[in-house]
Amino acid sequence: MPDLSFEKAAVRRGDAVNLLSVAGIDEAGRGPLAGPVTAAAVILPKGFCHDLLDDSKKLSEKKRELIYEDLMADKGVLWGYSFADADEIDEINILKATHAAMARAARQLEMDPVYFLIDGLAVPNFPFASEGIVKGDGKSLSIAAASIIAKVVRDRKMLEYAEEFPEYGFERHKGYGTKFHLEALREHGPTKIHRQSFAPVAQLSLPLE
Repeated sequence: MPDLSFEKAAVRRGDAVNLLSVAGIDEAGRGPLAGPVTAAAVILPKGFCHDLLDDSKKLSEKKRELIYEDLMADKGVLWGYSFADADEIDEINILKATHAAMARAARQLEMDPVYFLIDGLAVPNFPFASEGIVKGDGKSLSIAAASIIAKVVRDRKMLEYAEEFPEYGFERHKGYGTKFHLEALREHGPTKIHRQSFAPVAQLSLPLE
């Protein structure tokens, strides 16, 4: 289970003043064929604990929703999130779009100075002091919290798109390349939220809406 070891280490090194100036960052949605990539940044309050909080990928949708509501109800939890939509992804590529969304989410915290723990490799030219932690969503409590917020916020956005484009079944697969989604793409063609630069979409001969 994730804990505060990395947050405390940042304070001991002098990278952060205290635990309230250490934030976790994670993203959701880098792999789907449709919809945004979503980044979230989170600062946890002193003494924070949660029996269920873990890497969002290890949890059921029901548990993610429960933890998300707990995080939202805690006035001591500071958070921000940002979307990078399909147009931005197609324009600058998925990696750069993810990094841009992370930077925007970080700025939403409106605290200075803050030291950021980022899930994965270090982000080049990140606008704040930071470090990358590979598989950090399973190691750092603040990154785990960010993973929950990013995932739930993105899933809820995909449910909105499911109402706008009911024939694609976004409520089922959230934009990932499932058999159902690929068949819908072949039958109906891409929508405005599909990532045209991703191979399964780019290779279609059907016109874009």
